[in-house]
Amino acid sequence: MERAEAAVADHPILGTDGVAVLDVPEQFATIRTNPVTGGPDVLGVVGSGYTPIQNEQHADLLDALVDESGAHFETAGSLRGGRQVFITMKMPTTIRVGGVDPVDLYLIACNSHDGTSAFRLLVSPVRVVCANTQAAAFRQARSSFSIRHTSGARSQIAQAREALGLTFAYAEAFEAEAEAMIAQKVTDDQFSALVAAVWPIDKKSDRSKTIGANRQHAVTRLWRHSPTNAEIRGTKWAAYQAITEYTDHVAPVSAKRNQASVRAERVVTSGTVAQVKTRAFDLITAI
Repeated sequence: MERAEAAVADHPILGTDGVAVLDVPEQFATIRTNPVTGGPDVLGVVGSGYTPIQNEQHADLLDALVDESGAHFETAGSLRGGRQVFITMKMPTTIRVGGVDPVDLYLIACNSHDGTSAFRLLVSPVRVVCANTQAAAFRQARSSFSIRHTSGARSQIAQAREALGLTFAYAEAFEAEAEAMIAQKVTDDQFSALVAAVWPIDKKSDRSKTIGANRQHAVTRLWRHSPTNAEIRGTKWAAYQAITEYTDHVAPVSAKRNQASVRAERVVTSGTVAQVKTRAFDLITAI
């Protein structure tokens, strides 16, 4: 993690009309001190109401949230040249679905220094045997809390602790749903229909049909043969795990660098991945 200088919103923006340099009113640049070169990096452009939440505050907040619960810091990362940062903490309790499938609970804090998103705290169950992130949402148990980058952000941070008292309520709701899923069977035909519903195909597009057929084959292979599903094969819980294993570890990525790293970043930062998992969870529980 970078030092506190990672985001300082007090640098006015200047523009040009091709001849003169002009002030851009009410617009500021967020600047960090590059941890390697020591020079300034421009992270983004924000309005006058933006207040940075520094990386140190980010860590202090998680510390305050867990208090004496036994949770511990596990990972921290900086993405997109310091524009996004995250910290994860592992909660002390492991859920064992059906007595055989362990799921750990994490508290994750995500922050942006470029004005693109709020400071977010979320609860993330992670299946231990293959590190699948279980992105299920429940009406009766909130799984996330957002804090806007405004002058009132510090007071809202104080509210976050109370809001995330629902962490353990979420864990209880998740465990109850997972236990119900592992006790119910799913047929191959039901699973094929599920995959088609999770990822609808544009039947007028040959490209969409090809992508859909490749995905269907890959996910079905996980459903039938993945060793991580050996203890739970043929259940609703296994159907959900096949889909989450695909999104987390198999789904193609368009990047030349290490694909596993890109997928790991996508799990943390992509709202689309979470939406796919939530849709799958809802569809499976409705079968």
